[in-house]
Amino acid sequence: MPVKPPRPRLPSLNALRAFEAAARCESFVKAAEELGVTAGAVTQQIRQLEAWLGFPLFRRLAQGVELTESARNALPKLTRGFDTLGQAVQELRAGHEGRTLTIAALPCIAQLWLSPRLAALQAAFPGLQISVSAMEQPPDPRREPHDLALFYLGAEAIPADALTLGPDMILPVCAPALARTLTSVGDLAHATLLHDAVWREDWRRWLAFTGSPGTIDPTRGPSFSLYSLALDAALSGSGVLMGRMSLIAPWLDSGRLIAPFATAKPTGDMLCLTEPHDHALFRRRPGVASWFLESKAVSHEG
Repeated sequence: MPVKPPRPRLPSLNALRAFEAAARCESFVKAAEELGVTAGAVTQQIRQLEAWLGFPLFRRLAQGVELTESARNALPKLTRGFDTLGQAVQELRAGHEGRTLTIAALPCIAQLWLSPRLAALQAAFPGLQISVSAMEQPPDPRREPHDLALFYLGAEAIPADALTLGPDMILPVCAPALARTLTSVGDLAHATLLHDAVWREDWRRWLAFTGSPGTIDPTRGPSFSLYSLALDAALSGSGVLMGRMSLIAPWLDSGRLIAPFATAKPTGDMLCLTEPHDHALFRRRPGVASWFLESKAVSHEG
């Protein structure tokens, strides 16, 4: 019987991961952020790998570092290898019926759209463990494993198999007492405008859409790093928020927020539910997809 030769001896997997991330990101600092370690730890792992190989992988320059030719040639294969390894682990986990359902979402969507629906989702699927991760950008399924993702996407970025949960619409909203002082759009010139730091241009876009007076400064007023903080300020009567209909619907329904002007502007984005390709979740639990589609009926999204 032929004897298969053993696999070649490999260096530390952590050292290889550190090198692949640093080379792909072209930065030790960015690699450290991705791996959840310090830049010093990345440097140490790469030095260990260079010592194991017996030659340098980076050229140390005054302006930073750059890959050697041999390291650059090896990078694509290492990246594919780690991506394949990650996919294999995801598929291994997907075979377990009782595993956690992981949902990646934009922070404001996670807080204001998804969170109010979690109890109903749990009731519909009582054996399902749910984990929610807030992310500023849609995750790369090869490196950030997840089952579902909820993000606003432009038409050109929506995958063919995505579920669209409704269009993104914006319009000014505020507390009832403040709304009574706003009889025309021109009154906004004397109101405090509340801004989300990511969507800083929303006020400018809406004012241009409505043909509003040029006396209104669309940049005036405080800016908040989280949309939920801007929403809290609007609820307390501190100013007028450019509301996202899919996020503020419950407060409009309850009357805690008022839309003093009826004109809503489409942003061109859609609230979308996406999943990694070749994922087993919906084949096991097809009701999850239809449940999310039905859940939009309780909001103002369509």
